[in-house]
Amino acid sequence: MATIAQAVRLALHYGEEHLGVTDVFGEDVGPPLGGVFTATQGLRTAWNTPLDERGIVGTAMGIAYAGGRPVCEIQFCDYAFNVIDLLKVAGNQRWASAGEYEMPVVVMTPTGAGIRGSLYHSHCFESWASRLPGWKVVMPSNALDAYGLMIAAIKDPNPVLVLLPKALLRAKDTRLIPGEPAEPDELSRMIDAPIGDRTDWRPQWPDVQEYVVPIGKGELVREGTDGTVISYGRPLPLCVQAADELARDHGHSFDVIDLRSIFPYDWDLISRSVQKTGRVLVVNEDTEVTNFGEHLIRRVVDEHFYDLAVRPRALMGKHVPGIGMNQAYETNSVPQLGDVRAALRELATDPA
Repeated sequence: MATIAQAVRLALHYGEEHLGVTDVFGEDVGPPLGGVFTATQGLRTAWNTPLDERGIVGTAMGIAYAGGRPVCEIQFCDYAFNVIDLLKVAGNQRWASAGEYEMPVVVMTPTGAGIRGSLYHSHCFESWASRLPGWKVVMPSNALDAYGLMIAAIKDPNPVLVLLPKALLRAKDTRLIPGEPAEPDELSRMIDAPIGDRTDWRPQWPDVQEYVVPIGKGELVREGTDGTVISYGRPLPLCVQAADELARDHGHSFDVIDLRSIFPYDWDLISRSVQKTGRVLVVNEDTEVTNFGEHLIRRVVDEHFYDLAVRPRALMGKHVPGIGMNQAYETNSVPQLGDVRAALRELATDPA
């Protein structure tokens, strides 16, 4: 029952041993820390870089040009803005070469609120990332998906951005990664570095197996008839919990879709659900102006206007310059369980 951070580490280890990953690097990614969220502890190819996001992405592109298969980390997505121009360049290389030059770069970065990271460690990046043509963008909400999406990203010849929701990095999955030990504490004993001196510590990697979540495929995690809820990352478990509560207390049932991939996204899954329920709510925590959820709603209106029973809705983060460290500021800046519950009930009870 791995956490998302452990699942990423296991996927990177599998990538080193079986998929040709040549380098895993970034700020504090190598020993002794193994990443600020411990997602790279003990990896054979992990090494540390200067505090230079442009250098990190530029190096990854150079390694890929030379035939390597790099995975790099931007320590927090807030600092991806320092390198937005190089991300654009990396995204157009395969297109510009008519497919002659592959760009198998994986960039992983923590995103979103939930850790009281304040102004410089609480940003959401998926809406910005969706505007980078040539990139595939994924965001898991659980450990098994994190493992499968990371494997898919490593295998892909295109650049892939793996957005990891900070608030869920320590959340344990109820399902096992293939090859993961069944005893709950055994995985931690095997792969988590001890606190203190790590000079002689080496991980004991379990024999994990290949498991791929195809990029562009969402998952229907709840089924219902009273509305379609589309989410990903941190708000996804809140949507599931709210849907379960409304089913239990009020008899309302919902299709809850975990999009998993921001681009390409699973339009077929969304389309089938909208045709069934006629009611749509998109939930994410990015700011509400020029939000990726607005794109989804625009497409729903364009292609399913006559299937809709009520107006489509979006529940998003507030359009504020940043999220304050005070817990009250953070919880009032991005959707919480009560907000999701109220939005779902309104969706289900709005007269057609």
